[in-house]
Amino acid sequence: MIKKIIFGVMAVMMIAFPAHAEIKVDIIANAAEPISVAVQKIEPVGDVDADDLEMIRDVVDADLKSTGLFRIVSRDALPEFVKMGNMPDFELWDAVRAQVLVQAKLAAESGGRYSLEFYVWDVNGREQIEAQSLVASRKSVRRLAHIMADAIYERLTGEVGYFDTQIVFIAETGPVGNRIKRMAIMDQDGHGMRYLSDEDTFVMSPHFSPNMQTIVFLSFRDDDPMVWTLDLETGEQRRLGQFGGMNFAPRFSPDGTKIALSLVKNGITHIYEYDIESKKLRQLTFGRSLNTSPSYSPDGKKMAFNSDRSGNQQIYVLDLESGDVERITYGAGRYATPAWSPDGQFIAFTKIADDTFYIGIMNPRGRNEKILAGGWYMEAPSWAPGSRRLVYYETEKALDGIERISHIRSVDITGQNIYDIELPDGINGVEPTWSPKLP
Repeated sequence: MIKKIIFGVMAVMMIAFPAHAEIKVDIIANAAEPISVAVQKIEPVGDVDADDLEMIRDVVDADLKSTGLFRIVSRDALPEFVKMGNMPDFELWDAVRAQVLVQAKLAAESGGRYSLEFYVWDVNGREQIEAQSLVASRKSVRRLAHIMADAIYERLTGEVGYFDTQIVFIAETGPVGNRIKRMAIMDQDGHGMRYLSDEDTFVMSPHFSPNMQTIVFLSFRDDDPMVWTLDLETGEQRRLGQFGGMNFAPRFSPDGTKIALSLVKNGITHIYEYDIESKKLRQLTFGRSLNTSPSYSPDGKKMAFNSDRSGNQQIYVLDLESGDVERITYGAGRYATPAWSPDGQFIAFTKIADDTFYIGIMNPRGRNEKILAGGWYMEAPSWAPGSRRLVYYETEKALDGIERISHIRSVDITGQNIYDIELPDGINGVEPTWSPKLP
């Protein structure tokens, strides 16, 4: 199995073991008891940087702990060091209530590369349940740690991991009345933030293509609000097309061949679909109402969007084959910014009711609504791979009534374990979008 890594290539060898262990995280229960995981210090082989050893261990610990599904056993409590290839003394690990033991070895390879080998043990079941060997350039060592954490998470939950991902967002700086908005990207844990646009161009609404090669976004270049694309490898930016009106709220289709967007013509806002290869535009919504915030279903057959056609803002689902439209929200308040989950089971939304903003989820029929977070202003939910967590932004109203501080936050589908993704000082984060797993 070959995976492309940032600025290099990483070969991944997966060693399969029969999954006899009964250990499994209850990922749905609101009060599930966390599984206790012990991550040993990383064993060095050859000319290995000591800081890299600690960094891998720290990142794996932090990734797993951030889910709320795992308890990391204190390093001071670890009863022994088990060299790779040796069998753990399971009774010792039972004594510190460790349910899972993780061993790892980092070796220096020729050509400026590292190889990372790790084993995962089910302490209760007395068996090894996962083993992998990863190879990457030294500069990608942090990404090796995220991939290792993904493997552990996937083995213990049965879900798709999301640690080896990125978030694109709008980084705001400066006073409220004169904020600079720049597009930025970072790892899902906030590490390695870098800007993708300059200070002179107002940008909004960035979204990834399915293959992670392109970002589509709204740019006010030359005071002309239009949809543009950014090639992440070359940095090249291109205007999507000349559509004869303001266009915004772009989203890629699941297969990456089309882009849905809102287009204003004659004062009316409708949703259109742009075919990237043919460069043809197809109108999807009709009438005199405002229609925006398109979000494709994972199979590409339907589209959720919000519209005021019923008198106030609600969420509708469009069948892209028949053209039929169904309203799915009827609760008190207004609904906006629908986002279909990668597994197709949920639609996330923003709800505005009683002067409060909420982030919630519901099924694609609009039923089983669940509120996950609420506050003075919050918006733009976006799903992690695997459909376990969402990212969104929340703006807090300061006591002076003037200053505004915006945070990028993450929450799981139970409404538990909300945390901020740390940004550099002085940066407010808005409009985050979670990437697919990195290629």
